[in-house]
Order: sequence, then C-alpha cells, then structure tokens
Amino acid sequence: MLKIDNLHAKVDDKDILKGLNLTVAAGEVHAIMGPNGSGKSTLGHVLAGRPGYTVTAGSARLLGQDLLELDTEHRAHLGLFLAYQYPVEIPGVSNMEFLKASVDAVREHRGDPALDSMSFMKKAREACKAVDLDLAFLKRGVNEGFSGGEKKRNELMQMMLLEPKLCIMDETDSGLDIDALQVVASGINAMRSPDRSIILVTHYQRLLTFIEPDHVHVLSGGRIVKSGDKSLALELEERGYAWLEDVA
Repeated sequence: MLKIDNLHAKVDDKDILKGLNLTVAAGEVHAIMGPNGSGKSTLGHVLAGRPGYTVTAGSARLLGQDLLELDTEHRAHLGLFLAYQYPVEIPGVSNMEFLKASVDAVREHRGDPALDSMSFMKKAREACKAVDLDLAFLKRGVNEGFSGGEKKRNELMQMMLLEPKLCIMDETDSGLDIDALQVVASGINAMRSPDRSIILVTHYQRLLTFIEPDHVHVLSGGRIVKSGDKSLALELEERGYAWLEDVA
C-alpha cells in the first residue's frame, strides 16, 4: 500500500524528516508515536503534499505510484486521506456541498458515475449518524462553530464517504473526552478492511485501547527508531520516550 524509503524533508529551511523508512501493507493499522517535534505531523503533511514542506531526498509510493510527483488533488484521487490535528473552518461552504463535490471528484477519477442527490443524501445521513453528529451539521459551514470533538467526527464522516485507500489520522484523539474518543475509535474500526490501510499518529496509548494496531513505531529525531507490536505502546506509556535516546 505505502512504501517510504529514506525520506528527508524540511520546513522553513529546517530539516525535520531525516531518513524515514516505513512500509505499510494493505489492511494494516500502524500507530506512529513520538515526542513533540519529532516529525509526526510533518510526515502526514509531506505525504498529502501540503505547500511549504520540501522533500530533499528519498521516495514515497502509494499503490506503486510516486506520491511526490503528484499534486495534492491527485494524491487524494489516488486514495490518500489526511485527517488534520486541527481541522480548519470553511465559512460559507456547507458540509453537504463540500462532501458532495469531494465524493463526485473521487468517483470521477475512479471512472464511476456521480451519485444522484437522493443517493448521496442517504449515504451522508448514514455517515452522520455513524459518527454521532446531528443531521443539522450537514447544512452548517464546514467545521464552522464546531467543537473540537465535532470537528474530529466531521473529519471521520468525510473519510467514510470518500472511502480512501490510505487514511492518515493526525492526533485524532487530541482534545477528545472519553465518549467522543469511543465514537471516533468505533468509526475508525468500522473503516478497517483488507484493501484499506490506516496510519494513526498519536501521543498516547489510550487511543490504542480502542483501536488495536498491527504495528507501533516510535518516530524520534525525524526517523523511526523503534518498531514493535501493541505492547510497545504500553511500554511507552510506562517509561516515556527518554529511554529511546540511546536507541536513536
């Protein structure tokens, strides 16, 4: 699904990623943990093609295609989805308009016909209920006036409708109370499938209590310094990250 080799990237002339390697097979859930400033969010932004992030070496391939040669729109068409740590507000654009345009664009790229309004409305309502959002949110501006938890659930609703191949969740658990966390975790678990991969970027083990990862990685100093199974997340919860400095 995803293969990253020796990826180096910088922001504002500051090197952030310094030789990152990662392979994610289809159907797998990978958790990426690490201290602040280690490059976790940068990895998601680089893969999604966010402006201002410059790749200086290495490669990243999704489904065999070179991601770094594609603009952001075509990466999304290929099946990459990034749920932001801090979702932005888009006043004046309703959730319904935004979602319909997004879904139509992806379906067109796949060679599928656009959904008629009735069919799309049915799917949107089902997704809205699945993430425990009132149907009124479909008529509101994208993330406009939403609480932190509502924004995260709205991102999850987008993911459900777009049905991406690779989902990158950047600290989706940030700012969520336990009830909202369980709703979001349930939605992510429902998205698991043999032909979809998920990368969870998180600081804390608590999210992994509800979403069991196949692999856990520690990103420190711009590269992955340790990998393991779910027990690694528990060890990090107990010991923190300082003990990994010698490993790095």
